[in-house]
Amino acid sequence: MLVQDRSTPKSPKTHIRALHSLHPDRFTEPKNLDFSTWFSENLYKIVTISLLIATVAALFFLRNVADTAALVSYETQAKSLEKIEFPQINWNSVALVSDKSPYANFRSERWILVSVSNYPTDSLRKLVKIKGWQVLAIGNSKTPSDWSLKGAIFLSLEQQANLGFRVVDHLPYDSFVRKNVGYLFAIQHGAKKIFDADDRGDVIDNDLGKHFDVELIGEGARQDIILQYSHENPNRTIVNPYIHFGQRSVWPRGLPLENVGEIGHEEFYTEVFGGKQFIQQGISNGLPDVDSVFYFTRKPGLEAFDIRFDEHAPKVALPQGTMVPVNSFNTLYHSSAFWALMLPVSVSTMASDVLRGYWGQRLLWEIGGYVVVYPPTVHRYDRIESYPFSEEKDLHVNVGRLLKFLVSWRSSKHRLFEKILELSYVMAEEGFWTEKDVKFTAAWLQDLLAVGYQQPRLMSLELDRPRASIGHGDRKEFIPQKLPSVHLGVEETGVVNNEIGSLIRWRKNFGNVVLIMFCSGPVERTALEWRLLYGRIFRTVVILAEQKNADLAVEEGRLDFVYKQLLNIFSRFTSAEGFLFLHDNTILNYWNLLQADKSNLWITDKVSKSWSTVSTSGNSDWFSKQADMVKKVVSMMPVHFQVNYKETINSDQLLTVCSSDVFYIPRRFIADFTELVNLVDNLEIHHKVAIPMFFLSMDSPQNFDPVLSRMIYEENPPSTNSSTFYSDKVPAVHPWNVSSEQEFIKLIRIMAAGDLLLLELV
Repeated sequence: MLVQDRSTPKSPKTHIRALHSLHPDRFTEPKNLDFSTWFSENLYKIVTISLLIATVAALFFLRNVADTAALVSYETQAKSLEKIEFPQINWNSVALVSDKSPYANFRSERWILVSVSNYPTDSLRKLVKIKGWQVLAIGNSKTPSDWSLKGAIFLSLEQQANLGFRVVDHLPYDSFVRKNVGYLFAIQHGAKKIFDADDRGDVIDNDLGKHFDVELIGEGARQDIILQYSHENPNRTIVNPYIHFGQRSVWPRGLPLENVGEIGHEEFYTEVFGGKQFIQQGISNGLPDVDSVFYFTRKPGLEAFDIRFDEHAPKVALPQGTMVPVNSFNTLYHSSAFWALMLPVSVSTMASDVLRGYWGQRLLWEIGGYVVVYPPTVHRYDRIESYPFSEEKDLHVNVGRLLKFLVSWRSSKHRLFEKILELSYVMAEEGFWTEKDVKFTAAWLQDLLAVGYQQPRLMSLELDRPRASIGHGDRKEFIPQKLPSVHLGVEETGVVNNEIGSLIRWRKNFGNVVLIMFCSGPVERTALEWRLLYGRIFRTVVILAEQKNADLAVEEGRLDFVYKQLLNIFSRFTSAEGFLFLHDNTILNYWNLLQADKSNLWITDKVSKSWSTVSTSGNSDWFSKQADMVKKVVSMMPVHFQVNYKETINSDQLLTVCSSDVFYIPRRFIADFTELVNLVDNLEIHHKVAIPMFFLSMDSPQNFDPVLSRMIYEENPPSTNSSTFYSDKVPAVHPWNVSSEQEFIKLIRIMAAGDLLLLELV
């Protein structure tokens, strides 16, 4: 059919009308589609979409324009939403909790608390037989449903939930911290003493009273005077009690790693009257309370640990201002310290009891109490099982900072429970635990009142008072035994005593020097190892890297301009004797630095491959630009700096460059160094140019200590780290790169030629 033969189509409207006339119920007249009608009918949709687009645009704008008032206001509101809420408690309205369990009428003054995840062990069966003590076993989600042991009270998850304690709502199901329920249950049933234990240790001679002071008052109390660590050094906040009991090469879980190297015995002790040792920490033979670092670095293959301590050493008390790690498996609590039994819930299980111990010790001072460490009270068996390092990160990262915080913390509250709640709140603000533990503390304190516990009265705190001077007659001497340890890397003979003496000399010499390390390698594999190596010697080890790692306490820095970040570190350690900078491509043989003068500057000015003076004429643009910036800074220097610099560098066409991998700045030059860095301001003078410029401005090179002049320094590293390249006879070796645990172990083994005790680390 041709096109012109087609019939003319009907208009759409005519067609629709026709259909509508045939089926009036199936079609409706279409709406008028002109723009004004459509706009009026869809106005609300247009407004909604426009508002949504505007909101997204505003948020995008606020996120990208940080200097606007709107963003500041937005971030302020966000922070206010994150603020931890302080619990409000009406202490006078806490109702008593009635016991509806089958043990409602049972009472005992002495309780042994254990957490159980498996069927009863032989050690637990022995605990049940200790005369005069009631064993309370606390179950969790891992505990067999048919668990039972004659003579022990067992509380399953279901029974715990029916006790009516507030803390139950905050506890994880599969953790030993459910012991919190057991503590409250024991207090509710007449407890006056609680022995915090586990099911893998045997009480020596089945008698807790052999070494512990089970009675503090009355006929059964030992009315003796207790040896106490000296408070002469106000800067010492932590001690390793294992040294006192004969094992100087072992350290307890919770001891900051930077304190591991403090292995010398006490110069002298003082004494304190007994009666207020409300927390009593026992030592464990066999497998003592050690951390994963010790366990894995000292483990002799598949052989179980069997470490022994001196059972005849006297118990020793901690003065106010000094702390000791406290654990949850060999510790006796008296009623005056029952509030300190609270195990926090927001930290890892391997950190919970240690953080509790430090938190409790600080609050113990408020009631005039103290911690005493006792000779071996249990023998704990090593099951040769994994020690998860990841569970201890709360300890290795935060404990050192926590100790400083707790010692400096003060409260104006007038009741102990108010102080406890305030400290828990502030610790959450400081990041030592979270808001969960603030709420948990509130629940714990209310539960204590609900089971009839009476909070102790406060006593005047002596921390802010001048310490009493220690006279000659007050000094008490005790020299610990040096018990054999199969876990030392050297023979336990006179050689060991010499090496211990050397370590003490090194620590005494550098104990107030801060080591600042810049790690170009992978910090997640080496940061802890560097702290283990150098933390034994120096006051502290500050680690910088291109990327921050909060878990490993690694701070962010940029090597090209790292000198600018040093000012912040200087301000944090105002009492330090000096600061030693070390790039991780350089190994420090600290035993060869003893003769150096710590009041003078150290740098590699006499090592030609490290320190050189170049002419900028005809050299690269980089050298020319650096020289121009140096010239500008020198022109702004005060006269004494400028004169010093120009005495050595007398031409603008000369530029001094130094690798600056290792250098030392004593306290007396810190102000000068700070002033020079501030002159650089925003100029991008490279680290290798800025450091020699600063050193030449601060002092004449003839006054620099020459200690680093004998170091091994090569510009091009050997293909592999070689023992033939390393020497223990020089102060430092460059280059030497460590990027893994295996390379670190290799390094330690060859460094042991200069420090035999390093073999303990591998």
